[in-house]
Amino acid sequence: MDFTVLKKKISSYRTEKGSLTKVPDDLAMEILHEWEQWSGPANGFYQAIGINNKKMAALIGRAKRLKREGYGVSEFKEIQIESGANPSESVLTIVPCNGAEVVWNDGRIIRFSQIDLLLEFLKKAA
Repeated sequence: MDFTVLKKKISSYRTEKGSLTKVPDDLAMEILHEWEQWSGPANGFYQAIGINNKKMAALIGRAKRLKREGYGVSEFKEIQIESGANPSESVLTIVPCNGAEVVWNDGRIIRFSQIDLLLEFLKKAA
């Protein structure tokens, strides 16, 4: 993977001496996302984005804390189902590691993070 854009984003927060300061939360979350996708050795990732291992540990730790606290997670929005909707005519697509999607006849897509939530929803809709 090419980390050129990420490296340039990071470099805009370097001081004249080369240390990182005031890295925003969204950039820390982006670094965490790329770190979680990385499959090679840790040193290779550090070199690819131009950060030493000590600063990287601090950024990853902060990003993980933000993730635990729910940073960037959108609120749950309830939708109302029309009484005429027939769940037996819907199409179910299982997405790996992301839950399930139900596509209704009118084109609406409802995503479920867990299969249990989907089953509960279908029981109520029936």
